[in-house]
Amino acid sequence: MNDVAMPERDELQALREAIDARQVRLGVHIRRMNSPGSPVYNATENILPAALVLGGSFAGSALVHWYLGAAILALGCWWWIGKVQPRVRDAVYERTALYALADMRRFDALWGKGVLSLYAKLPDGEERVATRQDSWRHFVRCLPGSGFPEATEAEEG
Repeated sequence: MNDVAMPERDELQALREAIDARQVRLGVHIRRMNSPGSPVYNATENILPAALVLGGSFAGSALVHWYLGAAILALGCWWWIGKVQPRVRDAVYERTALYALADMRRFDALWGKGVLSLYAKLPDGEERVATRQDSWRHFVRCLPGSGFPEATEAEEG
């Protein structure tokens, strides 16, 4: 039999378990994933609040005075930055994590585009990071308690 048999569980399953156990943090490039063409982009959550602020500002300027329009715009910007943007950021992160961790091919595709990264702080205090130029599979395999045989120096090269 071939010595390079597929393990009973794959790296993506081990990664999901490590993320659930809070041993690993998944990083997401929010700006790239919150752009048209992204599989998790939601135009409504991006365009509707901005359209409401701008429409209100124009209406206030046209119906009353430009001072009111400017005040509505300033309050709308404060509302967007303080209330809407954090919710959008969190929603994009959640949708991206669910999308990427659902399928190995999706994770590989997003990893190859540089959208994802991994971070782990090990019990001994060592910090490990994996980005596009690194192998996320090697990162997962080298985690303590991952269930995979320890990586050798030859595999790291």
